[in-house]
Amino acid sequence: MNKIVFVEDDTEVGNLIAAWLGKHDFEVTLEPRGDRAQEVIMRENPDLVLLDILLPGKDGMTICRDLRPVYNGPIVLLTSLDSDMNHVLALEMGANDYILKTTPPAVLLARLRLHLRQSAFVPREVSPAAGSTGSVLHFGQLSIDLINREVILGTETVLLSTSDFELLWELATHAGQIMDREALLKNLRGVSYDGLDRSIDVAISRLRKKLYDNALEPFRIKTVRNKGYLFAPNAWESARP
Repeated sequence: MNKIVFVEDDTEVGNLIAAWLGKHDFEVTLEPRGDRAQEVIMRENPDLVLLDILLPGKDGMTICRDLRPVYNGPIVLLTSLDSDMNHVLALEMGANDYILKTTPPAVLLARLRLHLRQSAFVPREVSPAAGSTGSVLHFGQLSIDLINREVILGTETVLLSTSDFELLWELATHAGQIMDREALLKNLRGVSYDGLDRSIDVAISRLRKKLYDNALEPFRIKTVRNKGYLFAPNAWESARP
C-alpha cells in the first residue's frame, strides 16, 4: 500500500479524493493547512505528495519549492487553476506533474501510479529523526551508504547483492513502519503481490542472517503477523546480539 500526503483545504474535495484513492490501495493523510504541510510530510515520509495550490498559511507552489531539496519522492500539484503559466512554474519549482481537479478520477489514479512506478528505484530522503544524513542512514552500529552501496555493522562490512541492498534500503527508509509484501514488491519491482511470491521472504531471511538477527525470534527486522515486516530503528546499538 502506497502512502500519500494530500494537502487540501477543501474538506469535501479532500475526503472524496482520499476515499477514491483508498479504494485503490492508497493510504491518504489529509492536511488542510499549507503552513503545516512540510512538517506532516517529513513526519509521514510518504511515497507521494499531492498538493493543492491555494492553501491557507502557505501556497502549494512555495511548499513544492521548499520541499524539493529535502524530499525525493514525486510531488504532484492537483488544482483548479487551468493556467499554462502556473503549469510551467510548478514544473520549475520541482513538481513532477500538474493535474486539474476536473481530471477524471481514473486518469488521476493512473498518473499517480505512473509517478510511483518511475520513482520506485529512487530511494527517498527521510527525516533526521529516522536516522538520515544525506545519502547515509545511521542506526546505532549500523550504517547504510546509498552512494557507495556499502553496509557496515560495527566494524564489519556486510556484503549484499544489489537486490538485497535495495530491499534493506527500502525497509530502513521506512524504519518503524510496517511494510507489507505488496508494498515491497511494488516499490522494488513495480509488480503486484499474487499471494504466492516468496522472494521477499527469502531475501528477508538472507538479510537477517547477514545482520545477525535472531532467525527464530527476529528483533531487528521483525515479522508482524498477517501484516508484513518492520525494520526496528533501535535494535542496532550493538553489532552482534
